Amino acid sequence: MSKKKAKQLLLDFAFILAGSVIYAMSVTTFTSPNNIAPGGVTGVATLLNFVFGTPIGMMAFLINIPIVVWAIMEIGYKLVARTMFAIALSSLMIDVFSMFITPYRGNMILVSLCAGVCEGVGLSLVFIRGATTGGTDMLARLLGHRMPHFSMGKLMLFIDGVIVAVSAFIYGSIENAVYACIVIYVTTKIIDAILYGTDSGTGKLFFVMSPKVRAMGDRVIKELDRSVTYLDSHGGYTKEPGETMLCAVRRFEVYHIQQIIREEDPNAFVIVGDAGEITGEGFRPAHSDDKPLKELLQGLRKKEEK
Repeated sequence: MSKKKAKQLLLDFAFILAGSVIYAMSVTTFTSPNNIAPGGVTGVATLLNFVFGTPIGMMAFLINIPIVVWAIMEIGYKLVARTMFAIALSSLMIDVFSMFITPYRGNMILVSLCAGVCEGVGLSLVFIRGATTGGTDMLARLLGHRMPHFSMGKLMLFIDGVIVAVSAFIYGSIENAVYACIVIYVTTKIIDAILYGTDSGTGKLFFVMSPKVRAMGDRVIKELDRSVTYLDSHGGYTKEPGETMLCAVRRFEVYHIQQIIREEDPNAFVIVGDAGEITGEGFRPAHSDDKPLKELLQGLRKKEEK
């Protein structure tokens, strides 16, 4: 194994370990002791723990097994290897921490905010290295392959919504479901801020020049669900025609696309730039109607003329 590969694996392990620890603290310190099930597989495991007393980490691991098997069949073993490791580690951390960490039982708003921050930071560290903790995000991605007319965000919202609604009946409290929604909202905002920056419409723009851009593009489409554009180019020095791959991605996807490029062609010429704003499918919706603003400006002009 090369030093570079070993360094990448070490970074993967460090980030996933740190993320799993922080995520486990969110569950064992805040959500589970206060009867909050904020969606996802961990939310289901939390409900099972309340009803049957089963360990949350172990149940989350068992529930994730069929999801991981499905993912391996759909997208391949290599693409879920980090996720399998993250699932095992986070499940283990939850059960280990539950043995000695003192839960916090206080103001429920404070509980919800702290849980959302911890969960958001923990998941972001895992996502940065191209992994997930399984559950809702992976299930939504797999369902998205079967139902492409639904966005991944809507599928995740639907799955989490069902779990939160069920938790209201199991806990016998509408308030607990509301607190779960607060946790989900805060978690989402923290993840967006860490992975996408303060503006969710921003991202990175890749220009890749290599004889193997077609192979890279096929992998980007399959593994990242992102489209690419091939531009005809002509080398000024070599005087030879070629192709340049253009691809816009979110910030947390940068690591994955760089890995694809390195694996396909270590000698590829790559230009990476900041995209101040990206609109369209998969990013921020385009501003489709500026008519109200135009009408307001016209009205002000008319008043000035009078």
